[in-house]
Amino acid sequence: MSEKFQMVAKTLQGLEEVLAEELKEIGAENIEVGCRSVSYYGTKETLYKSNFWLRTALRVLKPIYVFNARTIDEFYGNARKFDWTSVMELSHKFAVESVVNSELFPHSRYIALKLKDAIADQFRDRFGKRPFVDPKKPHITFHIHVNNDVCTVSLDSSGESLHRRGYRVAQDVAPINEVLAAGLIKLSGWNGDSVFIDPMCGSGTILIEAALIAYGIAPGIFRQHFGFENWLDFDEQLLQSIYNDDSRERDFEYLILGRDISKQAIASAMENIKESGLNKKIDLGVASIFDYNPPKVDNGIVITNPPYGERLKKEQIENFYKQLSDVFKNKYAGYDVWIISSNQEALRSFGLRPSKKINLLNGALECKYQRFSMYKGSLKSKQS
Repeated sequence: MSEKFQMVAKTLQGLEEVLAEELKEIGAENIEVGCRSVSYYGTKETLYKSNFWLRTALRVLKPIYVFNARTIDEFYGNARKFDWTSVMELSHKFAVESVVNSELFPHSRYIALKLKDAIADQFRDRFGKRPFVDPKKPHITFHIHVNNDVCTVSLDSSGESLHRRGYRVAQDVAPINEVLAAGLIKLSGWNGDSVFIDPMCGSGTILIEAALIAYGIAPGIFRQHFGFENWLDFDEQLLQSIYNDDSRERDFEYLILGRDISKQAIASAMENIKESGLNKKIDLGVASIFDYNPPKVDNGIVITNPPYGERLKKEQIENFYKQLSDVFKNKYAGYDVWIISSNQEALRSFGLRPSKKINLLNGALECKYQRFSMYKGSLKSKQS
């Protein structure tokens, strides 16, 4: 029976519960939701599946050593006690990332430096040489998290952030993070059961993530490499079996439609969709949202990331959002329309009352993710 151990998956604020649900689907155990993270237990197979299948995880860490320290000297001394040769070799280049939440150690960079010293000094004492530190292309990445006097060292199993799927070869002015895009779809409850539209699709990230969900395709399928492939206990056969398992793939009978007024944005979207191999599964076209007529349906979904107005005057963006609400009201009967925006003033001028609100972050911007249900006929008849 495979050994079970703790893992921690990092995510964006507001997506923790979605990530916990994804973890249940891959068989994770003892799942505990934290702030921008979810802790859980599983086997090596769970770890590999986490990196390959989780749509809303940024990275997956494996805690390997916990110790207490109240001074820098104590930190260095206790860090030296771990056998670092059990997780890396002298030939491995390594890096250390640090997060410090402690009045005892105000400088996170210094903590990272002292852990690097503890690791390198142990190798020097044993082999007469220190391994190289390479923050840009390390073989092994350690994360040190300090909370008051509790210090937790973890191995980073992901390597490059998992939001970098590998299909984005072109981008628009302000592309949405792939993990956030997948999170928006998951939060909406859409699971490939109706028409999907992004009428302001930019470089196509939301469309691609929707297609991956609709067809049951793993987001890790495009990745060239995961961090755990450099680990001493890497099992290539196990990874290949996960790669080759197509049991979750399925047919999708509806349309996924993307439109944008910008020819350049659609050209970028086409490049990315072609790179993802989904070009026959997504319908793209150049069109203003004010001119585009969506398919008439009883049940459909719109998820879009409209301009927030950083480069527009207040009157212009508020007028744009008011016109948007008119378009959705007049053309999108039967659709649930989900909009993410950081512009609270513009959302107030939207002219429709949201049926659901969720607080999220898009980069550093605090956003509202809101659902507007475009009922066919009167609201009264919909509720009766």
